[in-house]
Amino acid sequence: MSSRKQTQVRLEADILAAGKDAAAARGLDFNRYVERLIAEDTTGARAAGMAAAQRLIDTHGDFLVGLEADLDAQHAPALPSRGAAA
Repeated sequence: MSSRKQTQVRLEADILAAGKDAAAARGLDFNRYVERLIAEDTTGARAAGMAAAQRLIDTHGDFLVGLEADLDAQHAPALPSRGAAA
């Protein structure tokens, strides 16, 4: 037998829409998404992930900024040359 319990939450329409969009982007239904957010927040998983991300940025931030600039330059649209016929 499942130990799941049902509850009701009131959300502003824009918050609900954003949550449903975020759930869909992660391939989750809204209920599973909310359950995951609560679990991550209350178990420390979210904090651990954020701390790991911050360590990555602190250690390799300059490299990541340079990499992003290189990738942006590679994928920037070509500008029309001056003097080209209109």
